Amino acid sequence: MTLPVLTALERDPRRPGTIRVDVDGVRFGAVPEELARAAGLAIGRTVDAELQERLTAAADAEGAFRTLLRALERRSFARADLGRRLVRKGHPRHAVDAALERADGLGLLDDAAFVGNYIETRAGRGRGPARLVRDLLAMGVERALVDRALAAHWPDGSDRTGVPRALAAKRAAQLGELPRPVKRRRVLAYLARRGFAGRDISELVARVVD
Repeated sequence: MTLPVLTALERDPRRPGTIRVDVDGVRFGAVPEELARAAGLAIGRTVDAELQERLTAAADAEGAFRTLLRALERRSFARADLGRRLVRKGHPRHAVDAALERADGLGLLDDAAFVGNYIETRAGRGRGPARLVRDLLAMGVERALVDRALAAHWPDGSDRTGVPRALAAKRAAQLGELPRPVKRRRVLAYLARRGFAGRDISELVARVVD
């Protein structure tokens, strides 16, 4: 059986440090330049099963890393959430893990910073603690990171009622002349969807509606 042959090796101008590889005249993928040197890649070299496995793993990891970079150019992500998104885009799990490790090494991923920024911006848009916890845990963030960031944003003794009070008043006004029990129930449900719930919120709504 005739083995495939490396037919082209060229530096990728869009990604310094990577080499584009063609096998039998067809683009195989891009691999790190260090791997190309270590593997002794050269035009005309045959590609046996072992080399093909190494090239495939490297090309998969490079492809996943490029997708990761494009995602981070748009916005920040929690590490686990970004990993799931890469898998959903069709990248193999081993390639995604390698891409995440590479991003970690370059300082591109920081769950603590992501959580702090997420809470600050979303709380400013009217989301409460319960909603923030639910959203962040769904992204795969560790609960300890979430709790620390919430404590930093709402330290003990701080006023946590300003935002829900304003939201409750606005929603109550929108509901017009509905009976008070109906209005109270709807305002409570509205606040709960935004992450504000508990006895303090119930008492706050009672004062606003009544």
